[in-house]
Amino acid sequence: MAELAPIQPCLWFEDQARAAMDYYVDVFPNSRIVEVVEYPDESLDEHFRGMAGKVVNGRFVLNGVEFTCLDGGPLFTFNESISFIVSCADQAEIDYYWSRLSHVPDAEQCGWCKDQFGVSWQILPANMNELTRRPEQVQVMMQQKKVVIAELEQA
Repeated sequence: MAELAPIQPCLWFEDQARAAMDYYVDVFPNSRIVEVVEYPDESLDEHFRGMAGKVVNGRFVLNGVEFTCLDGGPLFTFNESISFIVSCADQAEIDYYWSRLSHVPDAEQCGWCKDQFGVSWQILPANMNELTRRPEQVQVMMQQKKVVIAELEQA
């Protein structure tokens, strides 16, 4: 078993950890599933009841960043207070990630989107600070759902 990264995010899914890992590994380059550990026999503890075949510890790497995940049931859900920033080199990269990760139109704003599992992402150009220096640029950005670099440059 490989050593854990000093700090890594852990994502709590109701029951879709395996599907999420598969999906994310398909979306991001340089990605892989490291390990999937299923819940132990449910007779060992009441907390394991109904969790047979579910993920108690999934480890995966997305473009070099290590994540952990689990199926923990419906007690906790994702919200926008935590998001992952995807720093993009150009508009083509923004368009790619947006098309793959944005699944909730009502959650789209200023480069933020929410995927099919409820996880929030910020799909942003690497030079976002430069593109939002002037008040006119900030006003344009505030009206955007997906960031369009050319619109910010022209503002």
